[in-house]
Amino acid sequence: MKGLLTSLITVLTFTGLQAQSLPAAPKLVVGLTIDQLRTDYLEAFSSLYGEKGFKRLWKEGRVFHNAEYTFSGVDRASAIAAIYSGTTPSMNGIISKRWMDAATLRPVNSTDDTAFMGYYTDQTVAPTKLLTSTIADELKIATQGKGLVYAIAPNCDAAIFAAGHAGNGAFWLNPNTGKWSGTTYYGEFPWWASQYNDRQAVDFRIAGMTWEPVFPRGMYTFLPDWRDMLFKYKFDDDRNNKFRRFIASPLNDEVNALAEEALNKSSIGMDDITDLLALTYYAGNYAHKSVQECAMEIQDTYVRLDRSIANLLDVLDKKVGLQNVLLFVTSTGYTDSESPDSGLYKIPGGEFYLNRCAALLNMYLMATYGEGKYVETHHNQQIYLNHKLLEKKELNLTEIQQKSAEFLMQFSGVNEAYSANRLLLGSWTPEIYKIRNGYHRKRSGDLVIDVLPGWTIVNENGGENKVVRHSYIPSPLIFMGHSVKPAVIQTPVTIDHIAPTLAHFMRIRAPNACTSAPITGLR
Repeated sequence: MKGLLTSLITVLTFTGLQAQSLPAAPKLVVGLTIDQLRTDYLEAFSSLYGEKGFKRLWKEGRVFHNAEYTFSGVDRASAIAAIYSGTTPSMNGIISKRWMDAATLRPVNSTDDTAFMGYYTDQTVAPTKLLTSTIADELKIATQGKGLVYAIAPNCDAAIFAAGHAGNGAFWLNPNTGKWSGTTYYGEFPWWASQYNDRQAVDFRIAGMTWEPVFPRGMYTFLPDWRDMLFKYKFDDDRNNKFRRFIASPLNDEVNALAEEALNKSSIGMDDITDLLALTYYAGNYAHKSVQECAMEIQDTYVRLDRSIANLLDVLDKKVGLQNVLLFVTSTGYTDSESPDSGLYKIPGGEFYLNRCAALLNMYLMATYGEGKYVETHHNQQIYLNHKLLEKKELNLTEIQQKSAEFLMQFSGVNEAYSANRLLLGSWTPEIYKIRNGYHRKRSGDLVIDVLPGWTIVNENGGENKVVRHSYIPSPLIFMGHSVKPAVIQTPVTIDHIAPTLAHFMRIRAPNACTSAPITGLR
């Protein structure tokens, strides 16, 4: 009787599992990361949109209003790496687009690798500085290399970190020639991409390309603008920077064009083995001007984004069928720096010079511990100490870091100074949590300086200055397509949930440093 009961329970259990079988994995996963996309702007300009872009995403997708990054110092490179690896810079190693190489005392790009030549570029780049696996890598492993992975972006870092270590190709626009570029790291450059470069690339068309508003001046009233005249940019007017200006414009249909070439001329999305197409659009300020300088341009950018998304959805529907596609749309979660506030309104602020801080810190340490170059270098609000000198003098690194942090706290404009020891081993606070997640012990400095909001960090090397703002910028996360149930959700979600959610849909394992669970209730 006992054996019969056990058998009956077993049969009922397996019957129940079969009745609740999951839908098949999508044929194609499309990731669309829109650099600097803001939920508040997206909603504010909604009366300017058509029915087939953002409004369609809102109607047919699972929309999360607030998708948050769990680390500080977010930029394009660290954001893309976080999205596809499902973890923070503390694990994946991509702390920013550039960081200081402590061994050479020179800044390095996050994608630099001299072992790999470029196609249609003199850049030598690869994803080798990315220290963890990505969702693209896990897809290649799960399909024994049969799943195709292509990444297309205006910028090199966005393309490479989306394609991961095992992708079939990463493509970005060469800022000097306008050609789509690649790297030998991913093997041969696809024939369809070469054909596009030779026949249709931006350099053939840029002489006749202009960017001017889609709508009349009177429709762009959502941001204050002191200008009465409509803008008109002819990229070819600036011969030295024409392609850089094009890349920093909202003409994202160029990304769509190469994506369509891939869909037409490769086998991506054409069989039952899941493939990944990772795209990046640009939605930041034109030529990295402040919002105050280009309010009309920002509004027109979102109009053009709306149209580019509509075009992309149309292409995906025709080539693959949206029922076979899982699409996610999100943002890089940061914005370009704004202009300093006018002194007219008496908002507190000032100028912060990292080089002066570093020089005075070195003088303080010499006065305390004797002659020597204690501060080796500095970069991006971080100070790197001379570890060899400290070892030679038999000084305690933790003690020096702590004394240095206390000294830096006395400077005007410094909100807080964090030592490496405090970040790695100190007690938890919400502020330290985000800074710790953005800190990598082998790539970040010994000291991290948090500058007060309203202050301007002056770039002593002639680059762009940065105005500090700590105010929250809402970024969306939208899933649409393959079995996704529409809903609009106000509860915040964090970016590290994207990769495990994709893994769940694709029925593969999550990236190797991803500890977050999939988002539930999507279907």
